[in-house]
Amino acid sequence: MGSRLTPLSRILIVIGIVAGAYFGGRYLLNNTSFGEKIKSQSTSSSSANDDEGSSSDDKDVIKVGVVTWPGYAGGQYFNEGFKANTTSRYFKDYGFKVEFKVLDDFEASRAAWKKGDVDLLWCTIDALPTEMAALADFEPKVVFQADWSRGGDAVVVRRGILKVADLRGKKIAVAEMTPSHSFLLWLLEAGGLSVKDVQIVPQPNAIDAASVFKSQQVDAAVVWSPDDADCVKSVPGARILESTKSASNIIADAFIAKKSFIDSHETRLQQLYEGWMQGAAEINSSDVNKRKAAKILSQAFDGFSEADMYSALGNVRLATHGDNKNFFGLNPSYKGVKAEELYGRMAEVYKSLGFAQGKVPSWRLASNPIAISSTDLAGVSHQGEGQKSFATISQNEAAGKEAVATKRVSITFRSGEFALDENAKYIVDKEMVSIAKAFSNARIRIEGNTDNVGDRESNLSLSQKRAQSVANYLVGTYGMPRNRFIVIGNGPDNPVADNATDAGRNKNRRTDFELISE
Repeated sequence: MGSRLTPLSRILIVIGIVAGAYFGGRYLLNNTSFGEKIKSQSTSSSSANDDEGSSSDDKDVIKVGVVTWPGYAGGQYFNEGFKANTTSRYFKDYGFKVEFKVLDDFEASRAAWKKGDVDLLWCTIDALPTEMAALADFEPKVVFQADWSRGGDAVVVRRGILKVADLRGKKIAVAEMTPSHSFLLWLLEAGGLSVKDVQIVPQPNAIDAASVFKSQQVDAAVVWSPDDADCVKSVPGARILESTKSASNIIADAFIAKKSFIDSHETRLQQLYEGWMQGAAEINSSDVNKRKAAKILSQAFDGFSEADMYSALGNVRLATHGDNKNFFGLNPSYKGVKAEELYGRMAEVYKSLGFAQGKVPSWRLASNPIAISSTDLAGVSHQGEGQKSFATISQNEAAGKEAVATKRVSITFRSGEFALDENAKYIVDKEMVSIAKAFSNARIRIEGNTDNVGDRESNLSLSQKRAQSVANYLVGTYGMPRNRFIVIGNGPDNPVADNATDAGRNKNRRTDFELISE
């Protein structure tokens, strides 16, 4: 293991630290000289694993296909490494072995899963709809979530672009059908835009997107950390517009298995999951355990130091048993992002863009949470992730905060009233809720606006009450933290159209829904 991939440590460090890096790998490895080196060294590495490990001849071993990414650390920590071994807690507690195979080449990983060289295979829920048709013959099922990505992707922009609206008509470099792409699509919607409003400049991967940005061929790019900082340093006036630190519930790493494997290994799958969740909980709750996990990862990925991997673990939320119950809809009281809505939404988006070919099965057919539902893990460390706590801020500070994205929504109120009727609630549900959930670490400002008809002071008061009604609905119905919301009533003072016409006044009677930089 000591000499594996050393010549490519720079690329691997980038891939390992960031969220969504592995989807860019499908292009990197198939179309560049770097890729040829990785394939060659991956082959020699596999041979070395066969020589050193016992898994090749061991019939009772579950093989898990992963990529160079820290989000799977729960299972690797519980296994005491990547190789099948007798010191593993899987072997000691359950009597079977587990082997983790690093498969950074996208196409090769899918081929290995189809052949049966690995039993479980990595995926992300946001991009999974784009490949379900190609895997359909093997009846893939999502069996559990490993992590949420937290900080791996960022949108960098040139001088003069201060908010999402400023991207209209601009050239944006992005690797399509990757988590970076998904993040961009969500961010555009949060800013009231779509891909039709910008010029997408497709790139093989996020590394190339960063290079194109640094050569100033595009106005913006979706890149990986730490390339985001390098882009800002290299291009005068450049800045980070937004990152997945705020877009905290978009990129969910998970695993698929064949239906035939699930049916014939139900007990083993449950035990694999249970051990994995114990490992994730122990890492999340102890810095000592987190450092042990970092050591295991650094030993498996040549070119990584323990410090590198410790830092990389800070870019993910290792999913617990409680998180999985929430994500798979097994907790009726959970009101956050669920797999079914994330998968379904992205299936529709990627279909509309022509990236999800063929029939995309519903989430009910694409998942099997039997391992989750048959596991019983109790205690604080196994609970689902709580909501971010937002501090109270003053009205002056709230009004002065910069909005990264603004979505203007037309909510109809009865004359002189501020209560939300059923139609208004439907509009809030449709236009605001999914964005608020996806960007759950971002503060939200809700601004009520009126036309210039009537008394100004009355309009100021009414617009404030209407904005507050929207915030109250989001708090009461979806359990969002009250301190997350900044509520402002602008009255007629912030028009976006001419009040001299009916059409203009109609545009001015609106509610602005804004993501705020912290």
